[in-house]
Parts: sequence; structure tokens; C-alpha cells
Amino acid sequence: MPPIRAIIHASLRVQELPRALAFYCDVLGLEIVTRPDLGYPGVWLTLPSGQQIHLLAVGAEPAAGALRQPGRDRHLALAVSDLPGLARRLAAAGVPVVPSRSGRQALFCRDPDGNALEFLASEDPPSLDARETDAR
Repeated sequence: MPPIRAIIHASLRVQELPRALAFYCDVLGLEIVTRPDLGYPGVWLTLPSGQQIHLLAVGAEPAAGALRQPGRDRHLALAVSDLPGLARRLAAAGVPVVPSRSGRQALFCRDPDGNALEFLASEDPPSLDARETDAR
């Protein structure tokens, strides 16, 4: 069984946060949720499934293949059941990994085409109905 359990969020870089919010909130109807202070501007949006879209207003795109600012570039975040085991598999495959600086049990890497991936330790996938879960 693969260690990946669910998609948690997708992060997108935006040039102008107000313009992006007009699109994602006003046009698409997504709702803003609480975001911790990560040291750079951004907004987290929620979908009814509990999955999220993270808008990152962090300036210029990093150089291809760079992992200079983990978490601050376009990336897909995936829940995994065995983060240490996945870290060992990535290391055995020669894939460079950067741990999260936030203190969360998470790590970042890039796939062979340079796409950024975030893996978060999670025993349970996100709720399929986040609103019902949040109301409890």
C-alpha cells in the first residue's frame, strides 16, 4: 500500500493577493480560513471536502530545481502514513529532502521534473466534510 493517503492542499503563487482573492472567493466561492503567521503574506482557502488552496504572495518564482524557500513555491501537499519511511525511500533514491521549518512533521522535495511536493505526517486523511467536522 502506498504511503500517500490524501491530497491536503495545493499552493499557488500569486502576484496580487487582492486580485487573486476576487477570483477565488468572489468568482469561485471559496472561503478564507485561519492561517498561521508564516512570515510572508498569503491566504488559505477551504473547499467543502476539507482540502485547501493556499495562495502565496511571495514575489518572484524561484530558480528551477531550487529548494531555497521550502513551502513558499507552487507545491502539492500530500498526507502520508509513514513519514520516516518515506524519507528513507526518498534518500535511497537520491532525492534531496528539506524538513519543514515550521515544526510540523513535514518534508519537501522535488519530483524529477522540478515540481515541488510537501509530505505531511497524517494517520487520517482530511475529512470529506470539513464543515461537519469543524462544527463538532
